[in-house]
Amino acid sequence: MPADTNVAGDIFGGWILSQIDIAGSVVAHRRARCRVITVAVNAVQFHKPVFVGDLVSFYARVARVGTTSITVDVTVYAERFRDGRHAERVRVTEATLTYVAIGPDRRPRPVPPEDVGDPACA
Repeated sequence: MPADTNVAGDIFGGWILSQIDIAGSVVAHRRARCRVITVAVNAVQFHKPVFVGDLVSFYARVARVGTTSITVDVTVYAERFRDGRHAERVRVTEATLTYVAIGPDRRPRPVPPEDVGDPACA
């Protein structure tokens, strides 16, 4: 949307980063089966700008699981409709973020093994 643009008229990088954090946290939450918090944005690479009118898609995957942490890679694509009919799909941003699983006491808790059911955030 136009309100999300920078002075050059492209989508503001901060907006892209906030959406990257949301996408990454969904994947981390599913893996941890509990609340997670963002502890680091390890790397971000803006390859190309995102323009007003682009359809933006965020793809996240777990890259690594530690004792209490989960590292997630997020790749961002923009679909551009240049002539109104034909779309061009462009990789615009990549990021790596680290999340930590936390319990009800807001302290780090171990990430359970993938094959063990742990529906409660105890």
